[in-house]
Amino acid sequence: MLVLSSPRFAEHLTPPGHPERPERAHVLDVVAERVQRQADSANVALRAATRAELELVHSPSHVDKIASTAGRALMLDADTFTSPASYDIALLAAGATVQAAEYAVERKQPAFAFVRPPGHHAERDRAMGFCLFNNVAVAAAAMSARGVNRIAIVDIDVHHGNGTQAIFYAAPRVLYVSTHQYPFYPGTGAANEVGDGEGRGFTVNVPMEAGSDDADYELVHREIILPILDEYKPELILVSAGYDAHARDPLASMRMSAAGYGHVVTGLRECASRHGALALVTEGGYELSALAECLDASIAAVEGDDGSQRSPSAPASERGERAVRTARAAQKPFWRGL
Repeated sequence: MLVLSSPRFAEHLTPPGHPERPERAHVLDVVAERVQRQADSANVALRAATRAELELVHSPSHVDKIASTAGRALMLDADTFTSPASYDIALLAAGATVQAAEYAVERKQPAFAFVRPPGHHAERDRAMGFCLFNNVAVAAAAMSARGVNRIAIVDIDVHHGNGTQAIFYAAPRVLYVSTHQYPFYPGTGAANEVGDGEGRGFTVNVPMEAGSDDADYELVHREIILPILDEYKPELILVSAGYDAHARDPLASMRMSAAGYGHVVTGLRECASRHGALALVTEGGYELSALAECLDASIAAVEGDDGSQRSPSAPASERGERAVRTARAAQKPFWRGL
């Protein structure tokens, strides 16, 4: 697999004590260097997203607003900040995600973009939740514009990707699937949010209760997410790979482990191998050692390591069963496989 990374992602600075801190970039660098060394592969030069690519999902006024922060440290909202280099780094994050998608489709090999700032909260006209541009949405729209007909975004971050959902909510060209702690920030992601107009049925929310663990996540992927993906037959699966559902993460209340994330990614990798291509991009994950463990487990899963395919030893809880029932009730009108 191709891992795209750059030390420049540490140049996006946030205030002291902010969870989306430059040290996260150092973790990305260490894991990327190890993967590249083991694969005996050279670094790939990253490119910035073009304005045309950004405007596939963002309004011109939003692009202008983020561009106007260049060279300045600003607070865009209570959670979201820029530093002098942030505009350039955000362009690089979106561009690297497009590169990962391009590589996956053209080479039929998986790719993983290790980037920050994350992207899935950024809406068409608004930066929020640590996010400036919506990296995964830019990549999905760019690949759609290049003729990839069925694209699925699978968001495994603990927070709902409100921006990604909103961007594609009325559009059948992209299937958006999310598991997330609910109710929780940003307040969206109820099971009955299924899309609008021609996009009805192409938004799939699987809200999860606080305390959900590996077995609960494995259950909802087996019973809801993978059957829908197999019915949809995506030519490209893009994974918003957030690792903040890990039990040690400070920003949520889930009990996932790195092995549980590996199992989830194994299922997505196997689905992609049946239908098309796979690319991943980092989102959240704020406990540094857990972030490193989850990245390693995801890479092993993408590469087909047998250890990542073990099922959780414990059965799913009633939390997982409720998540399945809730999602199935909302989605059964649209997907025969449920």
